[in-house]
Amino acid sequence: MSIILKTTNLCKSFSRQTVVNNISLNIEKNSVYGLLGPNGAGKSTTLKMITGILKPTSGSIEFDGHAWRRKDLNDIGTLIETPPLYENLTALENLKVRTELLGLPDKRCHEALDIVGLTNTGKKRAGQFSLGMKQRLGIAIAILNNPRLLILDEPTNGLDPIGIEELRELIRSFPSKGITVILSSHILTEVQQIADHIGIISEGVLGYEGVLHAEENLEKLFMDIVKKNRKLPVYFK
Repeated sequence: MSIILKTTNLCKSFSRQTVVNNISLNIEKNSVYGLLGPNGAGKSTTLKMITGILKPTSGSIEFDGHAWRRKDLNDIGTLIETPPLYENLTALENLKVRTELLGLPDKRCHEALDIVGLTNTGKKRAGQFSLGMKQRLGIAIAILNNPRLLILDEPTNGLDPIGIEELRELIRSFPSKGITVILSSHILTEVQQIADHIGIISEGVLGYEGVLHAEENLEKLFMDIVKKNRKLPVYFK
């Protein structure tokens, strides 16, 4: 097994509250890893530490066999929360702004648009796109630099069934292109159809990590882990 990303006892605290508590992830190369958990479980905070947005309180992160360093962001693409779009620009213009900033050739714009299926949007401005198209454009921006690791935080939120299916097919295509995907979600049915491996976070604790089997009762596994780690109010103890 070849690991592209590894975290060891990763912790993050804000004031006196520990949001991420000793999380150790092992992300296999050229796979889709589903990071599951209820809202507020610590998924986004974990991803923000991996991408350098937040600094860990303690613990370590390794990328491709070495200690994480800021220049590793050249090999990591991210879409966390809403896509960072200029709504008055077309899809192509949005990408050209980024290639100018990153010093990438213009052909990467067309390659990225082709991968996400947005080559025929012409002069339509991003502000007129459907939510699904905006998500795909956000992913196009995230893969402009040919990343080896792509991090997607709740990418299907708010999408209709057609948008979800299109995005699902797109995400499943990435490992064959040499792109490992970490997909965070609380929608179990989506992860069941996309992921090769899963990690389940509840109350900031990684309660489970392993291969996702087709016959797995993911809902039962998820609920068992969440209930095990749930902190009850004092009057229930």
